[in-house]
Amino acid sequence: MNIILLSGGSGKRLWPLSNDVRSKQFIKIFQNGEDELESMLMRVYRQIVTVDKDASVTIATGKKQVSAIKNQLGDKVNVCVEPDRRDTFPAICLAAAYLQDVKRVSREEAIVVCPVDPYVQDSYFEVLKELARLAEEGAANLTLMGIEPTYPSEKYGYIIPKTGQQVSYVSTFKEKPDVETAKQYISQGALWNGGVFAFKLGYLLDRAHELIEFTDYYDLYEKYSTLKKISFDYAVVEHEKEIQVLRYHGEWKDLGTWNTFTEAMDENTLGRVMMNETCENTHVVNELNIPILCMGCKDMVIAASGDGILISDKEQSSYIKPFVDEMTGQVMYAEKSWGSFTVLDVQEDSMTIKIVLLPGHKLHYHSHEHRDEVWTIMSGKGRTIVDGMEQVVYPGDVITMAAGCKHTVIADTELKIIEVQLGKDIDVNDKQKFESSTTE
Repeated sequence: MNIILLSGGSGKRLWPLSNDVRSKQFIKIFQNGEDELESMLMRVYRQIVTVDKDASVTIATGKKQVSAIKNQLGDKVNVCVEPDRRDTFPAICLAAAYLQDVKRVSREEAIVVCPVDPYVQDSYFEVLKELARLAEEGAANLTLMGIEPTYPSEKYGYIIPKTGQQVSYVSTFKEKPDVETAKQYISQGALWNGGVFAFKLGYLLDRAHELIEFTDYYDLYEKYSTLKKISFDYAVVEHEKEIQVLRYHGEWKDLGTWNTFTEAMDENTLGRVMMNETCENTHVVNELNIPILCMGCKDMVIAASGDGILISDKEQSSYIKPFVDEMTGQVMYAEKSWGSFTVLDVQEDSMTIKIVLLPGHKLHYHSHEHRDEVWTIMSGKGRTIVDGMEQVVYPGDVITMAAGCKHTVIADTELKIIEVQLGKDIDVNDKQKFESSTTE
C-alpha cells in the first residue's frame, strides 16, 4: 500500500495535554502490548505495518508537527511539509506531487488517503488494502470508505450508496445534518464519511493541474501560500461522477474530545493518581510529578500538565475550545526530532528548562543576542561545543554561555540537561543558527 496520512489539528479540544505543537495524535496514552505507552500516530503506524509490512507511508502535515513526527517515528515515514495550512485539497495535491516528483511513484499506483488519528482495529487497515485494490482496478475514479453509522450523528457527512452491496456506486453526498435529518439519511442506507478514499496517483495529479497552475512539486511548494483554502470534498468529490464506496463494518471512533478520548484509555488513571472507592466513571491523566487525589468524583475528567489543569464534567468537556482560545502563554512541553523539552519554571528574568537529547542527536549550533545560558548535565555522556571549543561532558558538569556565544551539545548517550536562561528579554525567536565547523 501507498498511504498518505493527513496530520493536522491545533490540539485545543484535549487541553492541557495538547497544545499548538502537540496535537492529540501525539499524546502517548495507549498501551502497545509491551507495557509501553504509544500515541495515536504510533498506534496507527504500527497497525499499518502489521497489516502490510511493505506499506509506504507519507504524512502530510504542517511545519509545527514535523519534530513530533520525527521524534515518534524517526525515518520510518516520508514527511511532506506544507509551508502553511490551506485545507485538505492543497495538502493532498502537494503530497501527490511529492510522491511523483520526489519519491518517483508511478501514475498508475493506487494511493490511499486517511486521517492520522482514527481509533480502530486492524480490520480497518485490511479495508484500506481493499480500497487500494479497487482503485487499481479502475472501475471508478474515486473509491471511498463508508462507515456503518451507529447513531444519527451531527458530526459527520453522509454517503448515500445506490445499492446495499459491500461495494456500490454512490448516489449522493450529504453535509453534516441535524439529528432528525441524520435519522432520515440512515433510513436510506447512508454511511458516515470518515474522510478515507483511494485513487490512482495520475487521476489526482490531473485534477490538481486542472484547478491549480503549477509545473511540479517544487513549483507547487513555492506558490503554496497563494492557493485557495478548500477541502478535498468540495474541490474534487462533489464534482466527480465516477465514485464507488466500500462499506466498513468494524469499530471506528473519532477521539476528538475528552469524553470520547477517555473511552479508549486502557485504565482510568495515568500518572501519579489516587482515587477512593466513591469515584465513578472518572478518568485522570497526570503528566506532573506531583500526586493527584480524587474523592467522590463522578463522571469527570481530570487532566494535568505543565500547560494547565482541567477539571470537568465529561459532557461539559466537549465545550472546552472557546475557553482555550482565550488562553495565551508559553508552551511548556514539546517533542522535537532530537528529543524533548519541558519548561520547569518561568520568572521575569529567567526560564528553567529540562532538555532530553536522544543518543546521536544534537542541537543546532546557535547563539542568542539577549540572554546568557547555563547547562547542568544531569545524566548521560556527550560533547559541548562553545565558540568552536569541544568538551566531553558527564553528569555534574556545568557549562556557561554568555550572550553572543555560539554553542551546541551532542548526545553520545541519552543526555538530560537542565538549562537556565538568564536575561530581561527571553524570547523563542532570539536564536541565530550557524554551520558547525567541527567534525563530530
